[in-house]
This record gives sequence, structure tokens and C-alpha cells, in this order.
Amino acid sequence: MSQTYQHWKIETDPTGIAWLHLDKADSNTNVLSADILNEFSAVLDELEKNVPRAVVILSNKENGFIAGADVKEFTSFESEDVALQAIRRAHTIFNRLEALSCPTIALIHGFCLGGGMELALACRYRIADNDPKTKLGLPEVRLGIHPGFGGTLRAIRLVGVLSAMDMMLTGRNLSARAAQKIGLVNYAVPKRHLLNAARGIVKQPPHTMVLPWWKRLASHKRVRPLLAKIFYKKVAAKAPRSHYPAPYSLIDLWVQHYDNPTQMLDYEAQSVAHLISGRTAQNLIRVFLLQEQLKGLGKADDFQATHVHVIGAGVMGGDIAAWCALRGFRVTLQDQKHEALANVIKRAYKLYQKRLKHRLAITDVMDRLIPDPKGNGLSRADVIIEAIFEDVEVKRNLFKSIEPQVKPTALLATNTSSIPLDVISNVMQQPSRLVGLHFFNPVAMMPLVEIVQSPTTDSTVATAAAAFTRKIDRLPLPVTSTPGFLVNRILMPYLMEAVVLAQEGIPLKVIDDAATDFGMPMGPIELADTVGLDICLHVAKNLAQHMSIEVPEQLQKMVDKGQLGKKSGQGFYRFKDGKPQKEMPPKSYTPPVDIQDRLILRLLNEAVACLRDGVVTSEDLADGGIIFGTGFAPFRGGPFHYIHYRGAAQLLKMLEHLQHRYGPRFTADAGWQQLDNNTTA
Repeated sequence: MSQTYQHWKIETDPTGIAWLHLDKADSNTNVLSADILNEFSAVLDELEKNVPRAVVILSNKENGFIAGADVKEFTSFESEDVALQAIRRAHTIFNRLEALSCPTIALIHGFCLGGGMELALACRYRIADNDPKTKLGLPEVRLGIHPGFGGTLRAIRLVGVLSAMDMMLTGRNLSARAAQKIGLVNYAVPKRHLLNAARGIVKQPPHTMVLPWWKRLASHKRVRPLLAKIFYKKVAAKAPRSHYPAPYSLIDLWVQHYDNPTQMLDYEAQSVAHLISGRTAQNLIRVFLLQEQLKGLGKADDFQATHVHVIGAGVMGGDIAAWCALRGFRVTLQDQKHEALANVIKRAYKLYQKRLKHRLAITDVMDRLIPDPKGNGLSRADVIIEAIFEDVEVKRNLFKSIEPQVKPTALLATNTSSIPLDVISNVMQQPSRLVGLHFFNPVAMMPLVEIVQSPTTDSTVATAAAAFTRKIDRLPLPVTSTPGFLVNRILMPYLMEAVVLAQEGIPLKVIDDAATDFGMPMGPIELADTVGLDICLHVAKNLAQHMSIEVPEQLQKMVDKGQLGKKSGQGFYRFKDGKPQKEMPPKSYTPPVDIQDRLILRLLNEAVACLRDGVVTSEDLADGGIIFGTGFAPFRGGPFHYIHYRGAAQLLKMLEHLQHRYGPRFTADAGWQQLDNNTTA
């Protein structure tokens, strides 16, 4: 028997097992869109009328099971009531799946996230491919919501509240083996064994797993309020309720309604409908869509590369090399200093231990990271990345000397953070070959890479650079080769204003708190210390030659004293075990009311200037770049989205007030006049 729908296909084999294939039409990825769910309801009609021996749900997509709900549809709900109707519709469908009288099995490979994971939870059994690419999770909190298709109840019931909350509150994904360890899946097997494993479950269903008594006790009505206090505290350390309400709503839901499953599902739907209609969720959904837009810039299917050669084994060069090896490339790392190469290998090993955990996987990656003091890999590499120190003449001489040695098809890139490309490339025989790949520190944590183009850079070279950036799982942002590009240019006035505030005697913690209260992940003083005050000084001096920015005297004095920040143990803060020691201001201290305005408006003003200067081509790309390059408060949707929400006219008045009080550094850029003041968030 075989029944075909647009997105689903039922194949019933001679043993009576119904194999239910999901293959979303006109898409590379399975997502639970409204039409997918509507068809699934029709599929369930058929299965309920003629109950098979078992139902196995699997994906025909190479990249995974189901990536989650269709996020684009989240932006189209006209009201909270409309959202609630859609969520309750999904609840009804998933409840019907759960109630089928035959065994139901989710056969998982690749990603199984969000709504896809919730569908799998509604099945009786789950089997996952144990390939490292398999990722299971409930990351809805990253979109400003929590699981809404029954996942809150089913996850806690299946694996216990501690493991379930760890997934749902952090949005962290699990490997197949980790998922099996906590009981999220029944089996983790090689992909070639998935079908047989499903048949084995049908022939001999495993015993229903019962949670240990202590896991059941954790959700007892008298224990829940006590445990909730711990959850609240952990969440509050990273996400205040005023900015990110979703994790708190999830904890509240469990505390108040877990004893009544029907009631909990009903309140889950109400909670998500309310959250998804709010500004935080809509802005975080916007950030997700910006991320997808950036990913789309690197979809050059014809780009092929296997070997990366990195020149320079400093912190940046070493970390770029280690990351490229982790993402599957063969990497040669060139530096004349053997000690520097040894340090890179040590740091890389720690990164791989943390990311991979398994000895054989770590060994495989370490074998791909090859110290190359003589530069033997240069002539064979498909991608060459220069990551030496910021000296114009040294970089010029390097590219002049290596250009004749590399393959004609090789991608030539520099990781310069501030030097215009045409200044470097004008000594090359083919200056059109040079492109900027500007990574951010730490490479393993920062998702953005600026793809820097000079007027002479060939467009196909820039396209290849963006494609390579996606191959190493980073987000490409095209920028013009102007001083500071985008991220450093908008960050520097913000950081320099923080130094000016410190010079004025404002307590350091007060300055940082003003920024984190706005939603920045780290205060500017701590950020400067973390980046390195010498690097901040160097970039600030470079930018001061091209734009209206003053370098505070205090910054120069601290660098002269060797107070470089975290790496020297002393900067603005004193560091102990890698953490800044922040002194509390006196209780009697009353801070000025405009600290936050001074910091944020300098950042916004420079963002407007970057758009006017054409550093990026659109507000969306600027928002995406600044969010993923600086951590700008994601729940605000990006600097330009925030400007339109607040109103450009109001912010202009605030700039005029600050200019009158503090001087010309707050002069509004001419680009403000070009913004659409009527657009709102």
C-alpha cells in the first residue's frame, strides 16, 4: 500500500509497518509549516481508520529530520488569539499522534530541533543516527518563546525536569549519544542500522522506561517551588526577566501546572501565544531571519576547497587554523616561531576536547592541523589566510612574495582589522585576487566574518570568500574596505566613550552596568580589557586618522605601563583566574542619568554613518552584522530596528542635547536625515 500527499508519503510494507516519509516540497529542509501540519492531520485520519502494525516517521531530506516550526510564519500572526488557535491546532495533531494504538517511532538523522523534537516526543520511541552531525534539542528560548507543541510536558515527563530544563532554558543541542544517555532517545545507532533498529523495536518493543524516584521527586508539587528558585537564579545570571521573559514563563508553567497534564498543555499554548506576540520574541525572530539572510550570502555551490594555509601563529591566526581544521579542512599553519606553533596546538587540543569529547574524533582533527614552519603547504592550498600583525609594509611584502607561489585558483585573504585592502594589494600582480576575511576574537565563539572588498577585488573572489565562510560554519557579511570596516568602526566610539566616562571618575562597574542594563552581553570596560587595551589603542589610532574620534590619554598611559587588560592580568580591572574583579561603588554614589545614552548613542550614530558611507548595503545587513559581531542586544532587533522603534527624531534630539553638553563627538551624522522616521518595530 502506498499513499502520497504533497509533503508526506505513506508506504506500508508486507509486515504491516507504515513508513511515513516527510519531504517538504520545494524546500531543502523539513519545517513544520501550517500546510505540513494540515497534511499530517489528514495522514492521521488515514492511520486512525486503518491502524497499521506500527508507524515509523522519517525524513527524506539529507540534512536532517525536522528543523522545527516554520519561523517565517511566526511573523504573520495578526493577534495573540490567532497565534493561540494555530498552537492549539498543533496540540490536537500531536495528541492524536501520541494516542495512536500502535507503536510509533521517530527515525532521526541530522537535526531534530524545536517542533521537530516535539513531534518526536509525541512518538512512543525514538532512534537517532549516532553521527556527530545529529543534533537534538528544544532551542525555542532563542526565539523568545518556549516549546509550544506539547514539548514542555513531554520532555519533563520523559527525561526528568533537570535534564529537560537544561535543554529548554539554554537552547542547547545534544548529540545522539548524549540524548540516549539522558533517555531522550531509546537508541543511538549508525545510520546504516536505523531501519533495522526500527524493525527490531516493532518485533520486540522495549520496556517503558520509568524515571528513577529521585527524578520523579524533583517534580513533586512541594519540591517544585524550591527547585524553581535555583532555575530562576541561573537564568537571571544571563537573561533578566524584563528583557527575556520566555525562560521565566517556562519555569512558572512547570511550577504551577505540572500535576495536571491537560491543564499544563492548555497553559503552555496560552503562554507561547502571549510570548510570540510580544516585542522580544518578534525581535529575536527577526534576528533569526537576519542570520538566515547572512547564511544565504554564502551559497556558492561551485566553491570547492579542502586545504587551508594560515600564515601567522598568533592568537588570531592560530585560532583560525584550529577552527578550520575542526570544520573538516586540512590546515597547514606557517610561522617561524616553533614556540608559537606549539602554543596553537595546545590551545587547539583544549578546544577539540571541549567540542568533540571522544578520543578518536579529537585525534582525527588534530591530524588535520599541521605545523608548517617552512610554508610547504602554501603552494598546495586552496585558501590562504594571512593573519600576521597589523603592519602595512610587512603585509605588503608578504603578499608580494607569496603571490607567485600559490595556485592560480587559490583564494588569497587577509585578516586585517583596519588596513584598507588596496593599500596592501597595490604591490600584487593581480590585486583583484585579494579579499579580506576579518574574523573576531575568540574565533570559536564569534559567528561573524566580515568579507572585505576593495574597489579592485573581483566579485567572484568575494563570492568564493563568502562560500568558504559558510563552509566553516560562520556568517559572511560583505563590507567595503573602509577604515575599521563595520564592526570595529561602530564599536570604537562606544568603547572610547566608556574610557572618557572612566576618566571623569564614573566607577567602572557603573559604566558596565549601564551597558548590560541596555542588553549588551558585556560592559564596554570589560570588553576593552578582554580584547586587549593595546589592540583597542592601535585600532583607535588607525581610525582617528580617518574619522572624528579622539583617543583618550588614559588609554595610552595604561598601555605604556603594560596594563593591557585580561592578558596581562591588569587593565581597567584587575583579573583573577581570568575574571575581572569589579568593585562596588559606594552606597551613597548617585550616577549621572545619561551614562547609557552617551554609550549607546555614539554606537548608533556611527552605525548610521556606516550606512550612509555604504560600508554595508542595507539596514538589515548592518543590524545582522552588529548583532553577530558585537552582541548588540538581540532582543532589540538590531541598531536600526531599535532606531525606528524609538523614533529617529527623538534620538536626534537626544544627540543634540549631548552635543551641547559634551561637545562635537556627539554631532549627529547626516545619515539620520535619510532614515524613515515613521518605521516602528
